[in-house]
Amino acid sequence: MADTFSSLIDAFKNVGVSRAYGSPVQLGGEEVIPVALVTFGFGGGGEEGQDGASGGGEEGQDGASGGGGGGMVLPLGVYRNVGGQVTFRPNTVIALMCLVPVISAVGGAVRKAIRAAKK
Repeated sequence: MADTFSSLIDAFKNVGVSRAYGSPVQLGGEEVIPVALVTFGFGGGGEEGQDGASGGGEEGQDGASGGGGGGMVLPLGVYRNVGGQVTFRPNTVIALMCLVPVISAVGGAVRKAIRAAKK
C-alpha cells in the first residue's frame, strides 16, 4: 500500500502551473503560450469486517477495496506575444460550452419569475 501511494505522489509531483501553461511556441512570427484548465482526482476505499478487521462480513474473507481516478483538460485559450504586446485570446468553443449551464440557470429563473408574476 505504501509503495502504491508513493508512486502516486511521484506521478503527480509535476501537476500544477507547469501543466496549465504550455511551452511557448513560435507560430507565424508570434510567440504563443497555450493555457488550459487541468483538474484531476483520485480516491479509494475499503470495507471493514464486523470485528473491526478487514473482512467481507463473514470471518475468514478478505475485505473489499478499490480505487480509481480521472482527469480533465480544457483548452482555455492562448497568450499571444506580438512585438512585446501580450494579449489573451480565449477558445470560443470552450467559452460557449461553459456558458451553457449559466444560460440554462438564468433561463429557468426567468421562467419561474414570469410564472410567479402571472399568479
